[in-house]
Amino acid sequence: MTSYLEFEKPLAEIEGKAEELRAMARANEEMDVEKEAAALDKKAAQMLKDLYKDLSAWRKCQVARHPDRPHCKDHINALFTQYTPLAGDRNFADDHAVMGGLARFNDRPVMVIGHEKGHDTATRISRNFGMARPEGYRKAIRLMQMADKFGIPVITLIDTPGAYPGKGAEERGQSEAIARSTQTCLGIKVPLISIVIGEGGSGGAVGFAAGDRVAMLEHSIYSVISPEGCASILWKDAEKMREAAEALRLTAQDLKKLAVIDRIIKEPLGGAQRDREATFNAVRTEIELMLSELSSKNGADLVKARRQKFLDMGSKGLAA
Repeated sequence: MTSYLEFEKPLAEIEGKAEELRAMARANEEMDVEKEAAALDKKAAQMLKDLYKDLSAWRKCQVARHPDRPHCKDHINALFTQYTPLAGDRNFADDHAVMGGLARFNDRPVMVIGHEKGHDTATRISRNFGMARPEGYRKAIRLMQMADKFGIPVITLIDTPGAYPGKGAEERGQSEAIARSTQTCLGIKVPLISIVIGEGGSGGAVGFAAGDRVAMLEHSIYSVISPEGCASILWKDAEKMREAAEALRLTAQDLKKLAVIDRIIKEPLGGAQRDREATFNAVRTEIELMLSELSSKNGADLVKARRQKFLDMGSKGLAA
């Protein structure tokens, strides 16, 4: 069953009517409704195109959070073979909000790490809605160091509203773990490709995203804070999240102009959830290109260029 966002309600009505007509025809074979249903399909297709022609920042936030949007586990299953999950930080516990392990991409060994939100109530609770605790970042550090030791490229998939802000996480050193994870990203001597597939929230995202190449899916978002959190701080009113979303410059298009990211990965019309296979194919193509660009560089050059990329980020964006 298709889930519709708030701004897609007119589209839901038209597509629902077309499906009702076809359901009636299936129940009564003498009915011929295909002409009327096809007209509704055509109208729905045009409406979908119009709705997604120029999405506001807030609507992009909604699309990035769509419940049917493919998550980290979906991308791993579609893009990688022989995925072998590796668990635990060897210190406290295994954080289910972060998944990672060895895999093959086009038969090439890689280490893949990402945030996983879950797809239903039970898995979302188990995965803590993609909000990692310190042990999640320490697990990521362990896996990145392992990849570095064996000369394996690292691919990170970012999809989190932010690191978990709970009391226990703070007691176990949340900020230190994120900082160490970011430091590890900047220091490993193997190619590091980071892709924001949904939400890239706060330091919780940066801990996985300090890569040689940073890409975003077309309707994903990447920001220091959520629009709701920003509105609560600036205006003491979370309902001003639309204004906050515009001010934060959190869309892929804005961030590409500011030189915060390197690539925008095209999504199917209507968002990644409308055609998962096309989304996976687009992500696969971009990973192939980025790996190809980085494969000829030695470790010292990768680290030097990666560090300089982030040091230059603000000045280049402002100059542009």
